[in-house]
Amino acid sequence: MRRAPTATLQEASSRVYVLAMVKKETFRPGDEVQTTRTRGVIIDIAATPSGQFIFGVEDADGEVTYFTPKALRHV
Repeated sequence: MRRAPTATLQEASSRVYVLAMVKKETFRPGDEVQTTRTRGVIIDIAATPSGQFIFGVEDADGEVTYFTPKALRHV
């Protein structure tokens, strides 16, 4: 019997990349998010010199803290 062809390393890594891209979330000003500390609303978006974006989140006390997208989850 013949075996079905197995995926090459490049094909397998492409599938993993696509799965990672599907799970990527987008955040916009006004979105309610859960941070590593508390819950709040995105009020500011800034770019860092390295090209990464950080998001300013205002909590219930009015304090603004900046987070990377990895530290945020939509509520």
